[in-house]
Amino acid sequence: MKNIPSVDLSDFLSDDPARKQKFIDEIGKAYEDIGFVALKGHFLSNTLVDNLYEEIKQFFALPVETKSKYEIEGIGGQRGYVSFGKESAKGRKVGDLKEFWHFGQYVEGNDKLKEEYPDNVTVTELKNFNAVGKETYKMLEKTGVYVLRALALYLELDEFYFDNFIKNGNSILRPIHYPPITSEPKDAVRAAAHGDINLITLLMGAHGKGLQVQRHDGEWLDAIAEPDELVINVGDMLSRHSNNKLKSTIHRVVNPPRELWGTSRYSIPFFMHPISEMPLDCLENCIDEDNPKKFEDITAGEFLNQRLIELGLIKK
Repeated sequence: MKNIPSVDLSDFLSDDPARKQKFIDEIGKAYEDIGFVALKGHFLSNTLVDNLYEEIKQFFALPVETKSKYEIEGIGGQRGYVSFGKESAKGRKVGDLKEFWHFGQYVEGNDKLKEEYPDNVTVTELKNFNAVGKETYKMLEKTGVYVLRALALYLELDEFYFDNFIKNGNSILRPIHYPPITSEPKDAVRAAAHGDINLITLLMGAHGKGLQVQRHDGEWLDAIAEPDELVINVGDMLSRHSNNKLKSTIHRVVNPPRELWGTSRYSIPFFMHPISEMPLDCLENCIDEDNPKKFEDITAGEFLNQRLIELGLIKK
């Protein structure tokens, strides 16, 4: 039996109201209970997935000095390359055993946001890298739009409540490389226990062991999806906005058994962020006598900045 529930987006996209409601109920209950689902029926083709993995493997295989020229100072790692061990989980001083790349939003029809967001970084050594990254970004963003529409209905909001907040949102596609482990790590893991900052995270590459989810009783479960599934979890922004009705669950990527230390692991999360102005105030219909308001009012931009400081990606 799976440790995380599986849902099929084609139910929500169907013309059958019963199937649509089934998807809304299943994903809503899963996010109340554990905060994670495996999702079939998304918009990524097998060809696109294969092409992306091929491109990112080629990029991370480049010499360190080549990759380093794409590490842009002064933008908190929001675009381009972030080198090995640079990021740490909130509350930890030891860097995670990973390097990664960031593709950001492709702003359309909004000059103010074009100024606000850093430019995407072009890799000159790989002619298809940026085009494949952009197409993957768009398909994951499209999938996320429909997931958030289902969650809006579950929260008894208008179906399109999130649409204007996520159009041109500050979302990030992050291909991650966990290199082979060459010596006993003193206190570092591939990704220490953490919650995500954003509204929802759509994760490619969770069909191998490594990703673990912490249940509310503290037990850690392996989160393993089928090859054609994405793992999608609630981030802290959505948890906060829903007054913790939808749960942002602590998760981690553990080091493999010693016999697999010589292998790389690749993982590709898409962190779905809204525009900075989105208010994350607790929704009125998620507050009652049994569930008083748990969080102060804050905007998405203010919250993101706080968390990037805590992660060590922005210096005070």
